Amino acid sequence: MDGVTGLSGSGPAYVYMFIEALADAGVREGLPRELALKLAAQTVYGASKMVLCGDTHPAALRNDVESPGGTTIEATTTLEKCGFRSAVISAVRAATQRVKSLTK
Repeated sequence: MDGVTGLSGSGPAYVYMFIEALADAGVREGLPRELALKLAAQTVYGASKMVLCGDTHPAALRNDVESPGGTTIEATTTLEKCGFRSAVISAVRAATQRVKSLTK
């Protein structure tokens, strides 16, 4: 059950950070902050609905929007090179380890 806390209990904070980062990137690219925040939140909402309402694995959904040589594959490759997946896994591990130490 400690893993539930690490994943789901702390998970909203991870998602909020991701939305914040997406919005910040949008602002950096010239979007007004309010619009960037709405677009980022709607993007996360829509992607979450696709995972929850269907039976397609998230990797397959990602592959569906990654056109060869396109903008999305360039972006996701950059995320992987920058350690996105590893950072998320490490964060869940850290939260799980922390809850274990708190319940001793």
